[in-house]
Amino acid sequence: MGFFDNGLKGNIVTGLAIGIGSSILAPVVIPVLASVVKPMAKAAIKGGVLVYQKGREMAAEAQEVVEDLVAEVKAELDETGAGAAAGSIAAVAAEKKE
Repeated sequence: MGFFDNGLKGNIVTGLAIGIGSSILAPVVIPVLASVVKPMAKAAIKGGVLVYQKGREMAAEAQEVVEDLVAEVKAELDETGAGAAAGSIAAVAAEKKE
């Protein structure tokens, strides 16, 4: 930070030179930076879209697995009878109290 303390403090000519130099270089530097930054931004956005799509696919697969499990459980309950399942649950709860 010594450069900023000694070289730029109170010197208006240095400040003007930096301002004029940056205003001259800006039209040259900005298009060059834009040509570099634009492909990087596109790549980042493309990566984000791909991650989003993959996440949606994984969530859909997980939802399908859960729905299949629920359907299997409902089918088992229908086969054995919901009353029998409730009775067995009540029996287990009664045993735990004793």
